[in-house]
Amino acid sequence: MSITITSREFNRDVSAAKRAAEQGPVTITDHGRRSHVLLTAEEFDRLSRNRDLVGERLWARGAEDIEMELPERRVQTPRELDL
Repeated sequence: MSITITSREFNRDVSAAKRAAEQGPVTITDHGRRSHVLLTAEEFDRLSRNRDLVGERLWARGAEDIEMELPERRVQTPRELDL
């Protein structure tokens, strides 16, 4: 369940917005457009952890067994410049 409040409502009652964030993300709007999302610290940690980069995985031990399908590399001859 997602809750949307205006920035004016947020400024008026921050505690209510924090309580609402316990139930799910709270979208804060400014002039009718989404501007911020309020999450609990636990939800933020859950969403932001385990973001391994492909390069880091390839450098890890045992990565030599990873198979990747890569497109064929083509080299194009440079075209002449029109000056």
